[in-house]
Amino acid sequence: MNNLNSILIEGNVTKDPEIFVTSHGSSLCKFPIASNRIYRSKEQELLEETSFIIIETWGPLAEHCGTYLLKGKRVRIVGRLKQERWQNEENQMRERFVIVAEHVEFQNDQVMSSQQEAREVEDEA
Repeated sequence: MNNLNSILIEGNVTKDPEIFVTSHGSSLCKFPIASNRIYRSKEQELLEETSFIIIETWGPLAEHCGTYLLKGKRVRIVGRLKQERWQNEENQMRERFVIVAEHVEFQNDQVMSSQQEAREVEDEA
């Protein structure tokens, strides 16, 4: 039985996507996004936290993302978390989480600045 593994995240593409074709003929597109969170500290100071996440898309979605996505574009991703594990050149075990996207929504070209987002947080407080 599968457990629930679902994620929704928005962010900005930080590097032009890379598209590959696997040995089995499947299209794979990878691109990183930065997702910002603005919040208030206990002292009511506005703080910003940025997470950098690798996104993977497969098949026709990969081809679409590889063709139309560019660095700086805002996206909304629906997908699942996947843990990757490998051994590096120094024989150390490494791991990271990536998001395997099932849906990628290209957002409007108007990207809000951190200051605009901060004002919205202040208005909500």
